[in-house]
Amino acid sequence: MDGAVMATILRIDSSIRTDRSVSRALTGKFVAAWKQVHPHDRVVERDLATNPAPHVTEQVMGAMVTPPGKRSQTQSQDAALADELIEELLAADVLVIGAPMYNLSVSSSLKAWIDHVARAGVTFKYTDRGPVGLVTVRKAYVFTARGGVYSNGPGKLMDFHETYLRSVLGFLGITDVTFVHTEGLAISEEAASQAIANSHSAIVRLLAA
Repeated sequence: MDGAVMATILRIDSSIRTDRSVSRALTGKFVAAWKQVHPHDRVVERDLATNPAPHVTEQVMGAMVTPPGKRSQTQSQDAALADELIEELLAADVLVIGAPMYNLSVSSSLKAWIDHVARAGVTFKYTDRGPVGLVTVRKAYVFTARGGVYSNGPGKLMDFHETYLRSVLGFLGITDVTFVHTEGLAISEEAASQAIANSHSAIVRLLAA
């Protein structure tokens, strides 16, 4: 199958920064390294800073939960972005997310993306034994950027960042999730340089596994 597309990688960046974004640089490095190992894989990129998903309104939510065949023209327009984002997610085999920590959790742009793709009956369903995820992504990699240290020590109690993302991805059916935390970026230049170097090494290890 030389030349055939083997898998689809969905890369999502959610940092409000562009050139100075640590998480964006890491997702870019990871995807570039992935392509060296899997040159025939397809990469789809969704930049939530340059092309943000708006916050979901009552009108948009109503359109999203209406079956496509029963939507009015206005409802079809209102639900178009959510439909597009869900289609991207359902078509992906591997999910790569750049998720800087903002005020102990994810950015509002990433939360808005989640609100668009989490749709009952499409990406998850309710059962008498609880919710069941319907997304078939095999593996997710989340690259974070954090000013402080939250993976251990006293800051761990304030980590609503990994805990939220791991929970909501699992809710959608994505349970094989690897986090690469780049922490202490605001402590000192030395700490930041070491944290970034550690994450670069982690990428090498992940792709060698």
